[in-house]
Amino acid sequence: MFARHPVLSLATFAYLALLAWATLTPQSAPASTNLLWRLARFFGRFEATEWLTFSTLEFLANIALFVPLGLFFVLLFGRNRWWIAILIGIVTTLLIEFAQQFIGGRVSDPRDLVSNSIGAVAGTVLGLILTASKARRLRAAESRS
Repeated sequence: MFARHPVLSLATFAYLALLAWATLTPQSAPASTNLLWRLARFFGRFEATEWLTFSTLEFLANIALFVPLGLFFVLLFGRNRWWIAILIGIVTTLLIEFAQQFIGGRVSDPRDLVSNSIGAVAGTVLGLILTASKARRLRAAESRS
């Protein structure tokens, strides 16, 4: 699988390294200065967007963070093994949340398990959608042979 898709494999490993850096490194800056807090303060100024609280933005950001995981793994393992991408997403988030209990400045949050898993599922579905037309063409070519 990795030999068949070396560029995709490299992109997947780079993404996993970025994910590890984003989720497993200690946070030393005050939480109120991070991007999500700044966005929450910005959206809180307008009546139409005041529902975009820090909690909501964090939940959405966690979903977005795990979409590539589902996408990359469904592309690596193939459409027939889509469930492996979801399983890897769930196991990865369980491991991250467990590890965060022991990392300074990190908080393990059960909502992250939900949002990260939703992101992995969404990425898997996106991968299935993006590969559907090629899969149809391959099936049609096989049936003509």
